[in-house]
Order: sequence, then C-alpha cells, then structure tokens
Amino acid sequence: MKSIFDNVSMQCSQAVTNSYSTSFSTATKLLAPSIRQDIYNIYGFVRFADEIVDTFHDYNKEQLFNDFEKEMYKAIENKISLNPILNAFQHTVHKYSIEPKMYESFMKSMRMDLHKSTYLTQQEYKDYIYGSADVVGLMCLKVFVKGDQEKYNNLKNDAMRLGSAFQKVNFLRDLKADFEELSRTYFPNTNLEQLDEASKNKIIKEIEDDFNQALIGIAKLPVEAKLGVYTAYIYYLKLLKKLKATPSLEIRTKRIRVPNYQKAGLLAKCYVSYRLNLI
Repeated sequence: MKSIFDNVSMQCSQAVTNSYSTSFSTATKLLAPSIRQDIYNIYGFVRFADEIVDTFHDYNKEQLFNDFEKEMYKAIENKISLNPILNAFQHTVHKYSIEPKMYESFMKSMRMDLHKSTYLTQQEYKDYIYGSADVVGLMCLKVFVKGDQEKYNNLKNDAMRLGSAFQKVNFLRDLKADFEELSRTYFPNTNLEQLDEASKNKIIKEIEDDFNQALIGIAKLPVEAKLGVYTAYIYYLKLLKKLKATPSLEIRTKRIRVPNYQKAGLLAKCYVSYRLNLI
C-alpha cells in the first residue's frame, strides 16, 4: 500500500531532522502535530541538498546535485518518488501549493556553493541568502498559515527576515569551517583572515535588525506554530549574543556553540513565555 511507503518516507524526513539538528528538531517538536510533519518534510529536503554541496567531498558533487534536482522535479510532477525524502517533500509541496519559484531559488543558491566561493557585492550576498534561507522560511510559512494567502502575505517579509537572521548567524558561527574547509566567504567587503571587532559588530548589528523585525511577525503567527518558531528564534538569538561577546579572533579559530544545559534553560523560558501569552 502506498500509504505505508508515504509513512516510511515521512519517518525518514523526521529521522534526518533529528540526526542533523538537535536544536531545529526540538523546535519542530513544539509545533502542533497538524503541521509538524510538513516541516520535517521541508527540512529533510533542504538538508540533503545542502549536504551534497557541503560534505560529499570524495564524490562528484555536481553529478549528485544534478541527479537530486532532476529527481526533485520528477517527484513533484509525478507526485511520487522512490527517494523517500523527495517523496515526503513533494507531498508537502502539493498540500500547501508551494510555488516552484521557492524551491527553484533554493536549488539555485545551493548550486552556487558548488563553484562560487566569494560574494563581492551586497546584491550577490542578498541573492544567495534569499535562495538559501529566505525561501525556506517562506515554505515553512506556507505550512504555518495552512494556505491562508492573506495571512501569508501579511507575514511574508517577517518570515524572510527570520530566515536571513538564521543564515547570517550560521555564517558567523561557521566562519572557520567555511573558510578553511570549503574556501568560502559569504560576507562581502570583509577580510575574514583579518576580521576585526568593527567588522564583526557591523555584521551583528545587521543580524540584530533582522531579528527585531522577525519578532513582530512571530507574535502574529497562528498558535499552532508560535511556540516552535519562538523557541528557534530564542536559541539563535542566544547564539548571536555569544558571538557578540566573543572576540573576533576567537570566532575565526573555533566554532561557537550554545551548551545543552543552556538550551534546556532557554526551552523552559520559552514555554513559560508562551503559556503567559508574553510572545
């Protein structure tokens, strides 16, 4: 029965989420059951594409990516795929009428990581972030509002700002790995080999502005999505604060993390804020 295969596919997407990101997995578990699986389905898809370009160094990445992209289009067209991650993703695409321009923009940015290593202009930087992060936020927003176009339009810009904030925090946190292992630099007009406090603080101010705007949108989210999204927001905000307090030289030489015991404390605070209607 196809329903069994679909269930297995969705279990795979959930397993990918749980395996690759404990923080995102925790936040997703705080979403209402009615929307939780579809966020797993989106995450599984974007994670696999990202893994191809970032970690499969001993294989032909371009060929793998080309194959994955072709299978994605076939899955969406045929409404089925023997790749369980793509089978789960196409289910969510059709369920919420996710526009092709969203996943196409995402794949375009991922493909850039195969060959492009530096982003020299602000426009290149913005275009990459739009495809790699903003549209992921928009796909999730489609799920959060359950297809309500008016709510989607009202929250669209805030969702994009949250996606941008998350991605920029990732860039700053992963500075060492991106530069040394992948030879990539995303921040334009910034010499990462000589990252100073002024450059770091300029980047952080930009991220703080994104977070401030995103919080306005989080407060307007449907109740089914609010706690999960707010928890992810608070976790990344804590990570940003740690980066802000860390000397620029240290950011260049090691990956900054939020310890598990602090994550547990943040989770408790988020839940209390949610229950007291403080979000």
